[in-house]
Amino acid sequence: MSTVLTTDHPAWHAYDDGARARAVRTVSGIWALSHDRDGLHVACVDGTEDVKPAFVSTDPAHLPPAAPAALREGLARLGVTRRVANPWLWDAITTAILRQVVRADQARKLYRAWCSTYGTTVEGPRGALAVAPAPGEVLTLAEEQFTEVGAKFHRTALQAAAAHYERHHTEWEQLDAGALATALTRIPRIGPWTAAAAACDYTGDFSIYPHDDLAVRTWAAQVAPAYPWPGKKDKSFGPLWTGWAGSDRTALHTLTLSALTWGSHARADLEDPCGT
Repeated sequence: MSTVLTTDHPAWHAYDDGARARAVRTVSGIWALSHDRDGLHVACVDGTEDVKPAFVSTDPAHLPPAAPAALREGLARLGVTRRVANPWLWDAITTAILRQVVRADQARKLYRAWCSTYGTTVEGPRGALAVAPAPGEVLTLAEEQFTEVGAKFHRTALQAAAAHYERHHTEWEQLDAGALATALTRIPRIGPWTAAAAACDYTGDFSIYPHDDLAVRTWAAQVAPAYPWPGKKDKSFGPLWTGWAGSDRTALHTLTLSALTWGSHARADLEDPCGT
């Protein structure tokens, strides 16, 4: 099977020839990641190569058999997929906060403006790429600086998260996805949706993703349009989705991340779910 790259994170830049590129920070340096017709390329562009980014592979063979056949068949056509597990927990938290209340296209623009204005810019294979400002830098920003990049709404959440991160990140980085999501909800203005999204991004484990999320519902309905999906206000979608996997967390991870991967390749300008 072919390998598809999951590009749901807003740091991924898309180019006319289908190539993608983004920068990530590990504890030892900044890396430029790119994907083109020749495959995946990983290069350290700042700092040292001591700690490399890690990728999570997702095999459609682990899709839950109980899921509708049309859904399984549509997702299986992706083949084996790969997603970078965000190596910097602070960026995962930042990204989840900046996704609160805004549409997917707005979140991408906001994230990139935030990083390019206040973060660190490096040279990638196709031009400049940027990573998020460190938590200490976020704590020094004035209110008008958040407003200048469109992050006025997110200011209190970002600054509260930065303060908590500086105190607790060593402990948080040792937790599994579920425990990490729980810990992050102790930050003011970080609710279950934001906490789970950040934990999934960092750990690469999407078995704890908020499964009734609008993105999951949207892409599932597009993959299998004939299936009688619950309506938008129907609360049964989450239990239905998780029920197909039962107690098999690998199956639930595969089902959820495959749907999000499918969406990152067929994305329309639809609203992201709102949540705090």
